[in-house]
Amino acid sequence: MVTKEDVLEVLANSEQPLRSAQVAEKLGVDKAEADKAIKALKAAGEIISPKACCYTVAL
Repeated sequence: MVTKEDVLEVLANSEQPLRSAQVAEKLGVDKAEADKAIKALKAAGEIISPKACCYTVAL
């Protein structure tokens, strides 16, 4: 199971915004799991989507 902290770490260590499939690949999990964590993080304002379907850590 992927945690929100796992997703935040991947996004924080990326030089550019990532798609949920890229996050899932880096974590070795199913895209649906990554999507669930991303949705929760976005709702909490911890990540942003600077362009469609790409995510990065909110500053």
